[in-house]
Amino acid sequence: MAKYSKKAQDTVRSAVKRAKKGTLRSGRSGKKVTSRRQAIAIGLSEARKKGAKVPKNPSS
Repeated sequence: MAKYSKKAQDTVRSAVKRAKKGTLRSGRSGKKVTSRRQAIAIGLSEARKKGAKVPKNPSS
């Protein structure tokens, strides 16, 4: 069984592309995202909000 849905993969791919382009911003501070890991985390968070199949966040 797949861990992440196709919808989740597309959302993460979109976030990483936006980070490379320089248009991805972090939540509260609104600073530009430079880290690839941060971009992936934001993509997963966005996918969760959209209701895509993504495992729960390990920190919570």
